[in-house]
Amino acid sequence: MKLHQITSILSELAPPSIQESYDNAGLITGNNEMDVTGILVSLDATEAIIDEAIARKCNMVVAHHPIVFKGLKQINGKNYVERTIIKAIKNDIAIYAIHTNLDNVLENGVNQKIAQKLGLTNTQILAKKSETVLKLAVYVPREHMESVRDAIFNAGGGHIGDCDQCGFVSEGTGSFRGGENANPFVGNKGELHLEPETKIEVVVPAHLQDKVVNAMLKAHPYEEVAFDLHLLQNKSLHVGAGLIGSLSKPLTPDAFLKMVKLNMQTAVIRYTNTNRNTISRVAVCGGSGSFLIKNAKAAGADAYITGDIKYHEFFDGENELMICDIGHFESEQFTIELLRDFLSEKIPNFAVLFTETDTNPVNYFY
Repeated sequence: MKLHQITSILSELAPPSIQESYDNAGLITGNNEMDVTGILVSLDATEAIIDEAIARKCNMVVAHHPIVFKGLKQINGKNYVERTIIKAIKNDIAIYAIHTNLDNVLENGVNQKIAQKLGLTNTQILAKKSETVLKLAVYVPREHMESVRDAIFNAGGGHIGDCDQCGFVSEGTGSFRGGENANPFVGNKGELHLEPETKIEVVVPAHLQDKVVNAMLKAHPYEEVAFDLHLLQNKSLHVGAGLIGSLSKPLTPDAFLKMVKLNMQTAVIRYTNTNRNTISRVAVCGGSGSFLIKNAKAAGADAYITGDIKYHEFFDGENELMICDIGHFESEQFTIELLRDFLSEKIPNFAVLFTETDTNPVNYFY
């Protein structure tokens, strides 16, 4: 199977276009036309992971964290990043990172996986992401309205929340005059033509812009198609940071902590006290999530589970929100399981292996 076929499948799960600006998700090493013989899934891409991939005859590593976050001016092996890249290239190992784009999707995302481990229901994005939705408006001859609209819908346009095929149509009259080299669908060259037209308006996910526009152009009968694309400030219901949901039944703070420790397989939890007698609404964010503490409080969460909380940030709980720091690695460790299951389902009868290497750089002394 070609590398570009696998990266295309991963892009369907989490489009690279929705990653954060500081991130470096996507293909880091590898030729898109190379044949992939096996995939090793891991949280990090380190030297040890590349060694494991070589030993287990996998020439592709799919990792959550990018090994390269910023440009490398020299690659001479002076640090673990450069040594990993050198080893991967010398051994023809492709490295693909699927990071904040996988954090930012609701369905099959990092935070949804955490929610499943905790048994949360009625989940929704905690901080919805803006600038992820476009509005497409196109003018079509009335008799071609349905075929063009169907093409847009089939390509992924017209989704609002849990509804699909959403759109608006209005009637009007279009005008055009074909030039000397034109081949107009209706009317004659050099003559002004008036045509009864329907205006179709639909919302389009930004990452599907090219797919939707190409489908619309293919279905449209005009030689030159008049259409508009506008970036909307509407926030997507399915893209953004963090997640909030409800426990199946309220738990006391002590019982809640015991459940989290067991289900998330963490050695230790750093947490704040709370004046609440029970925990019911729970917010989560895999990795470093201190930036969402205010969002968790505003959403009415009783507890917030994440990693990498600093000392002074714990005070932001103010006894109203139980902040639980379970560790960066621990909060994201089940992402490996998520990726393996997704790829195994999409590419059956293909070697997708779960890493046997523990890449957590943090140790605990009891």
